[in-house]
Amino acid sequence: MSPDPEADLSKLRAIVLALPETAEKISHGAPMFYIDEGKAFAYFSHDHHANGETAVLVKTSGAEEQAMLIERDPELYYKPPYLGPSGWVAIRVGGADTDWDHVGDRVAISWELVAPRRLLEAGGR
Repeated sequence: MSPDPEADLSKLRAIVLALPETAEKISHGAPMFYIDEGKAFAYFSHDHHANGETAVLVKTSGAEEQAMLIERDPELYYKPPYLGPSGWVAIRVGGADTDWDHVGDRVAISWELVAPRRLLEAGGR
């Protein structure tokens, strides 16, 4: 769990809000990032239901990609409650060893999965 979740959330906000037409709101007590009338593509989670984790939750292309990521690096990825059955994956963050470039790449991929065609055709991110 992150010793400074506010710093982690600030880093995530900088990544997310640099993407076209993104916005933030609180959903179920946690920051949710979305595009195009509420299509969520990232969440920030800190100690959700006292699980001891600080994570960024992002969409994947589906269960196969989700399973591959978790299998490849179970110390970094896990299947989050609630959104996991829909193919979302959680990326553990917090601490000096967080690879924010990697987190940014996964956030951008998630954004692309929900972005409207007009944004993708205009060059996307």
